[in-house]
Amino acid sequence: MPEDLWLAVGAVVVFLILLGLLRAFWRVAEPNEALIVSGLGAKAKHHLEPNTTGFKIVTGKGVLVLPGFQVARRLSLDTRVSEISVHCVTKQGIPVSVQGVVIYKVGDDYASIAKAARRFLDQQDNMDTRIHSVFAGHMRSIIGALTVEELIRDRERLITEVSRSSESEMIRLGLMVDSLQVHEIDDTTGYISNLGKPHAAAVAAAARIAQAQHDREATQAEQAAEIEKAAAWRESRIKQAGFQAEIDEASSRASQAGPLADATARQEVVVEATKTAQLEADLAEQRLQSQVRKPADAKAYEVRILAEAERDAQLARAEANAKSTRIGGIAEAEAVQAKGLAEAETARAKAMAEADGIKARAAALAENQDAVIAQELAEKWPEIVEAAAKSFGNIDHMVVLNGAEGIEDLFAKALSLGGTGLGLAKTLMQAMNSNGKVSLPE
Repeated sequence: MPEDLWLAVGAVVVFLILLGLLRAFWRVAEPNEALIVSGLGAKAKHHLEPNTTGFKIVTGKGVLVLPGFQVARRLSLDTRVSEISVHCVTKQGIPVSVQGVVIYKVGDDYASIAKAARRFLDQQDNMDTRIHSVFAGHMRSIIGALTVEELIRDRERLITEVSRSSESEMIRLGLMVDSLQVHEIDDTTGYISNLGKPHAAAVAAAARIAQAQHDREATQAEQAAEIEKAAAWRESRIKQAGFQAEIDEASSRASQAGPLADATARQEVVVEATKTAQLEADLAEQRLQSQVRKPADAKAYEVRILAEAERDAQLARAEANAKSTRIGGIAEAEAVQAKGLAEAETARAKAMAEADGIKARAAALAENQDAVIAQELAEKWPEIVEAAAKSFGNIDHMVVLNGAEGIEDLFAKALSLGGTGLGLAKTLMQAMNSNGKVSLPE
C-alpha cells in the first residue's frame, strides 16, 4: 500500500476521533434553559454578561466543556407555579384565610440568571417553598392593614400592593412574577357569609319576584294561547256549521226541487184556471148586460116615459080645467061685480096671497129645484102612480135574472124619480104582492 494512502487513512481516523471527542464534550442549551459552565477558562466573554466571578452563562447555543477541567449544569427557565395559603388577621381583628397562586420564572437577562444560579442551581425543587414564604409574609403584612370589606371589594388593591412590596426581593433572587391571583378569602367566624346575607336575601327576593313575574307572564301567555286556541276552534266550528248548513240547504233544495216544480206547475194551472174563470165570468157579465140589463133598462125607460107622458097629460088637463075655471070666474066676477067692493077686496087679498106663494115657490125653485119638483110630483103622484101601476097590474110572475142585485136595481130606478119614488116602490110592491110574485134564479 502506498505511503500516501496510509497517511490519508490516518488523517480520516484522527478526524473521526476528534469529531467523536468533540461530540462527547459539546453541550447545547435548550430554548427554556441556561447552561452554567464553571471551571478552567469559564469566564464571561459577552459585554452584556455581568461579572460572574468564575462561571459562564450560555443560552440558545452550544459550548465545549472539557471533562475534568470544566462542569456544565442546566438552570430551567420554565414558568413555575407556587400555591399560597395564608392565615392572618385583618385590621378589624377578624381572622381570615386567603388562598392564591403566584406564577413566576427566572429572569431572561444574564444578571437574573446569574443571581438565580447562585441561589437555586442545586435547589431548583425548593424554589416554590421559598417563593411561598416571601409572598406569605408580604400578604400578611398588607392584609393586616385592610378590612374584610376592602379585601372583598378590592382584591386588585391587595394584589398590586403584594406584588410591589415583593418586587425588590424577587429581583434579588433573579426571579420575575408573571401573575399573582387571589382565589379565595374566607373566615372561620362567618363574618363574610353574614355580609353577603342581606345581598343574598335581596337577590333571592328579586329572584322570587322575577320568577313570579315569569310565572305570571307564562300563565298569561298560556291563557292567551288557550283563548286563541278556543277562538280558532270556535271559528272552525262556525265555518263547519256554515258549510254543513249550505250542504243541508243544497240537499233540501235538491230534495224539494221535484215537489216545488210540481207545486209551481199546479199553481200555474190554478192561475190559468182562475184566468179562464174570470174570462167566463166577464163573458157571463157581458151576456147579462146585453140580454137582461139593457132590455130591463129599456123597459124601465119605457115605463118612465109613459109615466111622464101621463103626468104631462094630467098637468095639461089640470091647466085646462084651471083656465076654464078662471074664465068662468071672470065671467062670474063680471056678473057679480056689483056684489060690492068688499068681495073685490077679499079677492084682491087672496090674489096677493097667491102672488106671495108663487114668489116663495119661485125662490124655493131657484134654491132647490129638485125639492120643488118633488113636491109638485108628490101632489100629483097618486094619479101618476096609478097610471104606472097599471102596467104591472097584469104581471102574474116576474123573474129577476140578476138576483138580489136586480131587485135593488129595480128599486133604485124607482127611487131615481125623486124622493117621492118611494110611493112608486111601495105601490109596485103592493101590486106584485097582490097580482103576482117575484122569483130569483138559483
